[in-house]
Amino acid sequence: MSQAIALSNRQRFISAIAVVATATMFGLTYSLSAALIALDLAERGFGESMIGLNAAMHAIGVLIVAPLLPRMVGHWGTRRLVLVALAMAAVVLALFPAVPFVWLWFPLRLLLGMASEVLFVLSETWINFLTLEKARARAMAAYTAALSLGFALGPLILSFTGTSDATPYHLGAGLALLALVLIAMPVVVTPTREEPATGNLLRYARIAPIAIATTVLNAALETAGLSFLALYAIGNGWAETPATQLIATMMFGAIFLQLPIGWLGDKMDRRKLVLALGLLSSIGALVWPFVLGNPLLAHITVFIWGGLFVGIYTIMLTVVGSRFKGSELVGIYAVMGLTWGAGALLGPALAGLAMDVTPHGLPIFASLACLAFVIFMARVKSRA
Repeated sequence: MSQAIALSNRQRFISAIAVVATATMFGLTYSLSAALIALDLAERGFGESMIGLNAAMHAIGVLIVAPLLPRMVGHWGTRRLVLVALAMAAVVLALFPAVPFVWLWFPLRLLLGMASEVLFVLSETWINFLTLEKARARAMAAYTAALSLGFALGPLILSFTGTSDATPYHLGAGLALLALVLIAMPVVVTPTREEPATGNLLRYARIAPIAIATTVLNAALETAGLSFLALYAIGNGWAETPATQLIATMMFGAIFLQLPIGWLGDKMDRRKLVLALGLLSSIGALVWPFVLGNPLLAHITVFIWGGLFVGIYTIMLTVVGSRFKGSELVGIYAVMGLTWGAGALLGPALAGLAMDVTPHGLPIFASLACLAFVIFMARVKSRA
């Protein structure tokens, strides 16, 4: 009998709450810092090149820590690494407004990227450890919803606090410390420590190609939607305020529709469900131009579409968690963390090019991306 099955319901529930809070902190750390630091640098008079270089430090931090994570988990254990990452995130966020020179923001942003990658990978590994197979998809749905909630909370915090003082930095740091307290509770059960992994990241990519493709698709569509959905609506006759509300609607769909999708993932063949979600996402994106004239239909369509495409990621996380364990699972999730960055880079770039070609370039790009994923998945024999 595995350790996960031997857990009491109370241990499993409290531990899951703590890990889900960590996932929310990853989303919050990423979305809050990305928007806040960019706005702060712009208000200090720095141009787009400086802002872009600073943002790149986050990605470099991810690149540094991802290849090391499987070995680090074997040596130091999951809980210790997560606690260090949460403490690092809290300290770094608090330091941004305190340091006297902006050039110090570059190493701080690198450290924040390293901490975020640890939280991203190990929270996914941890929730899989806590979950029974019969409820795995529902647990991963709750996890993905928490991740999306974290992404939504960052801009929401900024809308209340503004960027004129250190308040949003300190609030983000305080939330990271709250998650640290939850993870440190003795009742929270940590995954058993295993021997350090020996494979490189390319090996993990080869044994789970569909999971990697899913991550690229999710990151590309999510970042493209956040970047261009409001602009797309404005370009097709919407006013600025209702156009920006479409983004919130998409994120609400990504949060609330994960639970019914997770329920389906525990009741039917998960590979078939992923294919169905991919096809529906492809078709759903093509509906956008036909509903823009009716705001209610537009919001309903974007809400459903947001849930469908994020559902692909939810179910694939479930499949990976069912097939792989221990340091091997950490390695696969580390590669997924790396490729999330690649998707986040490609998505806005390709969507922007498509919108230069046609006013409906965004939904066409989204539809073709989902269709390409479905074709790739149908041709690859691996179930992950």
